[in-house]
Parts: sequence; structure tokens; C-alpha cells
Amino acid sequence: MTFVVGDGCINCKHTDCVEVCPVDCFYEGPNFLVIHPDECIDCALCEPECPEEAIFAEDELPAGQEVYLELNAELAELWPNLTRKKDALAIADEWSGKENKLAFLQR
Repeated sequence: MTFVVGDGCINCKHTDCVEVCPVDCFYEGPNFLVIHPDECIDCALCEPECPEEAIFAEDELPAGQEVYLELNAELAELWPNLTRKKDALAIADEWSGKENKLAFLQR
């Protein structure tokens, strides 16, 4: 099983989760993070670190967010690996808590 970054991360991109990942399985896009499913060891350390509550076990993805399982796998192959915590996006506060942000995902 793997963990998946979902909708809540778009336009926020907090990286607290990256800091605790023992296998460096996070990858960074312009306004979103993803978890590489083949690298995730299911340790669950990242989930409680996300201030947006945007990380889920794959079998606990909220209804309507199933597309993020495939997106994480696809984009992890394209984006660079992120191994250190960085500042969240400058617009994170205004996007925090908003739903249905998939249309705003930048590839």
C-alpha cells in the first residue's frame, strides 16, 4: 500500500511531510507534491504532518479523490525529488481549506 497526496495540497504545498519521510519519496511540482507509490514504505509518518490534511492511505482516499492515486504515480515519474522542507507557497493561506482544486493543478 502507499500514501497519496490529495486535493488539499494544490496551491498550498506545505512540505512538513517531506521532512519526516525516511525514504525521500516526495516529488515536487509547481503547486503540488506527490508521493511515488513504488518508493513509499507505508510508514504513515507523513500523514499527521500535513497541515492541510491532504495525505491519505490509498484505501482511505475521500470519495471523489480517487484520481489522485494515478496522478501521484504519473507525476512522480516526471517531477524532481524533494528531500528537504521548504516554505509553503505564498498563496497557501488563501487556498487552505478550499476543495475541488484539481483544475488548478500545474504540471
